[in-house]
Amino acid sequence: MKLFLSLALLCVAFISNAQTGSNIRAGINMANVSVTPNGNVDEANRLSTFQVGVVGNIPIGTSMLALQPGLLFTGKGSKVESGTPGQAGYYRQTFNPLYVELPVNLVVKTPGTNMRFFAGGGPYIAMGVAGKTRTEGTRILTGNYSFERDIVFSNDDPTTFNQEEGTGLGVIRRFDYGLNGTAGIEGRTLILGVNYGLGLAKLQSGTNNGADNDNKHRVLSFTLGFKF
Repeated sequence: MKLFLSLALLCVAFISNAQTGSNIRAGINMANVSVTPNGNVDEANRLSTFQVGVVGNIPIGTSMLALQPGLLFTGKGSKVESGTPGQAGYYRQTFNPLYVELPVNLVVKTPGTNMRFFAGGGPYIAMGVAGKTRTEGTRILTGNYSFERDIVFSNDDPTTFNQEEGTGLGVIRRFDYGLNGTAGIEGRTLILGVNYGLGLAKLQSGTNNGADNDNKHRVLSFTLGFKF
């Protein structure tokens, strides 16, 4: 956690000293969780959530290449639903963890001043800070039920890739990491972007079997940025 906080402060310093092109960003996340070894997801489990934050812009050499560190508050997760609402056996659960995320993307921009296209990518790390699971359904004997619980995070150290810290199955790891891809259009004051986050860290912690190794975050985002 100390390493993450140090990196967060470093990102803040970079953003504070970045040149024109840095932006305040907000958008919609279409979040999901992979279910197979090759990273496929069940599209029916997609969850709509959000992100907000700041992204720096540090030119490298020419105005066509830039390093873009960010500090984001972002939602991830998934949902599961089976059966028909109101009928016995119906079940729906929404899993929505919230993270502080630090992406660092290298982007290439087309020449111009009024409108420019950009594309790039890079790594990210994230720390879970909050979130809830919401469950509802219908039982044969007792009828409808509904409850909500806070998500519990373990402090799994992301640098000890194959060492579990002894938490129980179903507890979500606090730290996430992965790769970003980004593209969009940049104007004089506004930036429209689309981003994809490919999580590389499994979600669950503290289990010795590999049944949950395929569960990793997948997040498609549509964002609007305002330059400052």
